[in-house]
Amino acid sequence: MEFSFTSEAWPIAGTFTISRGAKTEALVVTATVSHEGCSGRGECVPYARYGETVESVLGALRSATAHIMSPHDHHKLPALLPAGAARNALDCALWDLRAKLSGTRVWDLIGMAAPEPATTAFTLSLAPPDEMFAKAKANSDRPLLKLKLAGDGDLDRVWAVREGSPDAAIIVDANEGWRREHYHALVPELQRLGVAAIEQPLPTDDDDMLASLDRPIPVIADESCHTADDIPRLSALYHGVNIKLDKSGGLTEALKVREAAMNAGLQIMVGCMVGTSLAMAPAMLLTAGATFVDLDGPLLLARDRAPGLEFSGSVIGIPSAALWG
Repeated sequence: MEFSFTSEAWPIAGTFTISRGAKTEALVVTATVSHEGCSGRGECVPYARYGETVESVLGALRSATAHIMSPHDHHKLPALLPAGAARNALDCALWDLRAKLSGTRVWDLIGMAAPEPATTAFTLSLAPPDEMFAKAKANSDRPLLKLKLAGDGDLDRVWAVREGSPDAAIIVDANEGWRREHYHALVPELQRLGVAAIEQPLPTDDDDMLASLDRPIPVIADESCHTADDIPRLSALYHGVNIKLDKSGGLTEALKVREAAMNAGLQIMVGCMVGTSLAMAPAMLLTAGATFVDLDGPLLLARDRAPGLEFSGSVIGIPSAALWG
C-alpha cells in the first residue's frame, strides 16, 4: 500500500460568500492510495469552522497511513481519524481503490442500486439584493436555488431572488447567522414567498431553541449534523439533515447517517463544500430518496477536474469510473 497526499487550489468563479466570510478559491486535499497496480482517490475540503486547515489535514492523513494495511481497512478509520475532512479523503480513496482492484463499481461493492441522475441546487452567494437579483435572473432556468443569508437585510435578499427567478424552488441557508429575533421576523415572510426549506438558521449551541419555535417551513440541520450519533438528538428539533462527506468523515459514515436519518423520519439533503467533481462523485450514492441535492461545487468553480461530472443544466450525471468509484 502506497499513499500520497497533495493540496490544490481551485479558483472559484467570482467570490463565494457566506455569513462567516468570503473566498475566491477552493483549497482541497487529495488522497491517493495505490496497491497492486491500481490507485484510488478521494478529495476533501478542510474547513476552518471545524478547526481544520490544509496543514492539519495533511498531517492527520500522514499519521494514519501507518495503520492502513489493506484496501478493506475502512473499519479502522474512526479510531485513527475524527469525523471530518481527513477521514473523508482517505475513506473515499479506499472505496475507489477497491472498485479499481475489483473492476466493478462502488455501489455494487456496497450492495446498493446504482445512482441515478440528480437535480442539484445552485447556490447564490451572500450579496446585496441587487446583485442577488441579477444572479437569480441569470439562473432563472434552474429549478432549485439556495441562497446564502446572514440575518439583517435577508428579507430584501429573498424578495430580490424571487423577483429574479419567480419559478424556482428556494432554500435559504443562514450558516448559523440568525438569532431568535431574525427567525421570528423572517419565517412568516419566507413562508409567503414560498421558501421550501431553511438550513441551519441558528448557531449549533442554540439548537434547543428550535423546540420552542414554530417551524412552518422545514428546518434542516447542517453544522449541527456530523455522524449517525447526532440523529437521535436532532430528530426532535429539525425536519431534516444535510449530509456532507467532509463532516461525516467519508462515504462509510455518511451511509450510516442517511440510514439513521431515514429511520427517524427526517428529510435528507445531500450537500457539499466547494470542491471539484472528485469530491461530489461519492456523494451521488446518497441521493436516492433525498428531498434536496446540493452538489453544485463544480458549478461554482472557474474550472473543474477532467474527467469530471457531467452537468446538463442542474442535472448531474452518473460519475464515470475514470473519475471515481
